[in-house]
Amino acid sequence: MTEYTPKTRLAAVLNQTEKVDRMPAICVTQTGTVDLMEACGIFWPEANYDAKMLAGLAAAAHTEIGFEAIRVPFDITAEAEFFGCGIKDGTKVQQPSVINHVVNSLDDLKPFEGYDIKDSSKRTSTILEAIKIVADEYGAELPIIGSMIGPFSLAQHLTGDSWFMDIMTKEEYGLAIMEFTTEFAIAYANAQVDNGADTMSIIDPTASYSLIGGEFYKKFVVPFHAKLVEAMHARNVPVVLHVCGDTTEGLAIMELAGIDAISVDQNVNAATAVSKVEKALIVGNLDPVNCLWNTSVEAVTAESEKVLKELDGKGLLAPGCGIVSQTPTAHLRAMVEVAKSYKY
Repeated sequence: MTEYTPKTRLAAVLNQTEKVDRMPAICVTQTGTVDLMEACGIFWPEANYDAKMLAGLAAAAHTEIGFEAIRVPFDITAEAEFFGCGIKDGTKVQQPSVINHVVNSLDDLKPFEGYDIKDSSKRTSTILEAIKIVADEYGAELPIIGSMIGPFSLAQHLTGDSWFMDIMTKEEYGLAIMEFTTEFAIAYANAQVDNGADTMSIIDPTASYSLIGGEFYKKFVVPFHAKLVEAMHARNVPVVLHVCGDTTEGLAIMELAGIDAISVDQNVNAATAVSKVEKALIVGNLDPVNCLWNTSVEAVTAESEKVLKELDGKGLLAPGCGIVSQTPTAHLRAMVEVAKSYKY
């Protein structure tokens, strides 16, 4: 029997190249918790701005909880911050958020021409450095999951709430913005891979079928996700896509971009999700609030086993969205143990 490391096991599962011994125990969404902060002495919001702290807190998800991968970073605002959007700093229990926007016309993109993805004054550079730190220490054995906001949601961060009306009334403008954000996403993803990321998690929360419908999803999301996936596949890096909310009726369309796995949240029935896709793995979907945070070890174990039955060997057990910062470590360990016990 093949001897797997966590790194080779996850790669085999996501690439669907061979049947492995058991399920990987991973999280493709954010992993920072107060318990982990107190265990390693590294806290938000400072950890979001210091590469060594960011790496240390990210690694704690492996050393303290048992996740068989390390994922960087914790929030999805560094990309908007790169282009000058205003950011509200988070707290010990809350992630940063975007509070103002910088693009009202295509002319507003011109000052960004020639940007340096590795600009040391930007927080994206901090994230890249953190990826290198964890990859150098753990990358031989563990998957290193790089992550970023997806190009559609970055476009919304740059332009504001008018974005949803813009794609419906100003097609040329909308497509030009998407070209810009996708070019950035590819450059940023490649830089993460250069620094040691071997798996890519794209978090595109507002790129939702339920928000924009199938027609606009096919026009403003699929082609751009496909470009990002193609760039990652050229480097043998699998891609997981997470979109928040009830994505049930959009899963088949989401898969058109060549995504390797789709992370679904608690609003999606796991068995139904499996039935909606042809090849992509389904990742999820334990409720981060009502299961992982606000219940008990016994309840987490029972719900994890239920989700595994629904996935029927065609996916990965994981949180349905970013882990709530106040989630007890014991609850997450219970989920990890159930995942590790599952034989494909």
